[in-house]
Parts: sequence; structure tokens; C-alpha cells
Amino acid sequence: MNTSCKEIMLDGVPVIEMKAGNYLAIVVPSIGSNVARLRDCKNKIEILRYSKDKPMTKLYRNMVTYGMPTLYLPNRLDRGVLKTSDDTYQLPINESRFQNFIHGFLHSRKYEVVEYRVEGDKAIVKTKYEYDEKDDFFTYLPLKFMSYLEFVLDEEGLHYSLTITNLSNKQLPYGVCNHTSFMAPNVKGSKAKDIRLTLPVVKRLPLNARQLPEAPYKRDISASDEKYINGTAHMIKVPVENEMYEIGTMDVDGKQIHGAVITDVRTGKRICYDVDETFKFFIIWNDRGTKDYFCPEPMSWMIDAPNLDLPDSETGYIELAPGESKTVNETIYTIA
Repeated sequence: MNTSCKEIMLDGVPVIEMKAGNYLAIVVPSIGSNVARLRDCKNKIEILRYSKDKPMTKLYRNMVTYGMPTLYLPNRLDRGVLKTSDDTYQLPINESRFQNFIHGFLHSRKYEVVEYRVEGDKAIVKTKYEYDEKDDFFTYLPLKFMSYLEFVLDEEGLHYSLTITNLSNKQLPYGVCNHTSFMAPNVKGSKAKDIRLTLPVVKRLPLNARQLPEAPYKRDISASDEKYINGTAHMIKVPVENEMYEIGTMDVDGKQIHGAVITDVRTGKRICYDVDETFKFFIIWNDRGTKDYFCPEPMSWMIDAPNLDLPDSETGYIELAPGESKTVNETIYTIA
């Protein structure tokens, strides 16, 4: 495939189409710079959940269950409370069922395209969003910051980086997550029942009826959790309702992976989702297991981390001082 990077119209929406190696990717700046599509064209693997019929219409209606949305802040905050070292913020309740604030707001914002280009065998896209008083959410969280995303597509897959810079004069809570939705089935000719998930879980983090952490917050894994370690976990037809884990690393063909591996057992084709070690936690959810997708989600902090009576080293909670930046990286690629 010839390497290319260009703006096209898709379902009436301007997007950036990237091609490199065996891969095709589509980035949608107008909706959080979501990676709406990632496909291994040679091996016919549709990696992320994508609808060929009205793809942008469906993405706009379901912003966190298509593609690879970037979330700030991760998952849930109990009754919308966000405690930092120098203030407390009351965020709106947007999950009425459990009376929590969930998923943040960054995934729905319109990013500015900084550049898109080809450099050798790489397709590169850079976007940014400056969060300030022009954003409606600023009423609740009056802390200016810059979100900067970079996507590089090459023969080794999709390389993702997110940098957040604190532009305020106060401490900025730093918690990020990707609500990454993988297609099921993802290999042409296979069925959803052929998918297995491998994840190097080391601790189970139990949740209560409101889907918030429950003491004792970290527990040894049980026999039922070992399905993730040995790669026998089914992702479809079996409901997985917010199973949260602290993870380690695992060996995949001689390479250490901190993340997840998705295997199509019919063909042996695999998807590797390798994230940097800032993402200490994964939460697994599959919308009752009745749809065409499932979500192994890397999180930099555990659910409700700012409000838990635990050391930051345990929860993953981080703050950025004024002017400070932090970058996280992820890579998605196939082995076929």
C-alpha cells in the first residue's frame, strides 16, 4: 500500500485518512480526534468498531462506543466530586442511574488540525484542543490546559500519543483513558465467538453496586480471573460488566507487552494493544455481550481515584503543576 495522508469527506464529515504499511486509519478531529477506523487491509482485520453504513452518524450518536475515543477524566467520579491537593470541584451528574460523573468531556470536543503529512513510510497527523473559558464545561472545572494528540501510522501499526499541559495557575488532575472499542468479529470469515482476550492481570479491583471501588480495594486474582492470563476469556455472548484490574506485562513472541492481546482462535491472527506503564489499570466492558464490540480500556488511574483514601502510588492519581506536561503512548498492531 502506498503511504498517504489526506483530508477526505466521510458521511458528510471532514476526516483525515492515513495509509501506511498494511494499515488504514481514519482520524476525526471534530469529535475528540477519535480514531474512527483502524484496519489491517492485507490480513482483512477490522480492528476497531466501525460501521460502513453511515459511520459518522453512528459515531456522533455513540461517542464512546465506536473507534478509539480519548477520555479525560477516566470512568466515574462519585457524585461528581473531584478533589485535588489545592481545591475541590463539583462536576455535573451525567450518569443518573448511579449518581456519578462519567467519561469526562474531551472525547466530544472539536480539535484543531495542526498538520497532516507523509514522512517516508509514515503517515502523521497532529491535532490539539485548548481547554479554557470558551468551553461550556469550564464552569465546573476552571483549569486551563492544552490537549495535544499525535498519530503515526507505519508498517508497525498505529502509534498514539497524548500530551496534556497545565496552562492554569493551580494543580491539574491528570487522569486519562481510552474507551477503545474493538470489533467483534474482527477477522473476515470468523465469528464473534472466535475472539479471546489475554490481559496480564495481577490484582482485581472490585466494584460496588454503583460501579465504584469497594474496600478492600485490591484483591488477589481468583480462579475465574485467570482466564485473562491464559487467554481463554470470551468477549461476546458472555456479559462483562466493568471488571477492573491492575495489570503487569506479558511476553508476546519475545516482546514484553503492557496491555492486551486479542486472538481470533479460528485463524490465529492477533491484535496487540500495547500501552505505556502510566496506564496501570484496565477495565473490561462489553455492553452485556450482545453487540458487535467489546472494550478493554486502559486507565491511568483507578475509578474515583481523586476521592479514595489510598496513596497516589496505589490509585495512579497524578497532578500536573502549572506549566507541567505529561505524555502517554500506545501502539496497536496485528500479528498475522
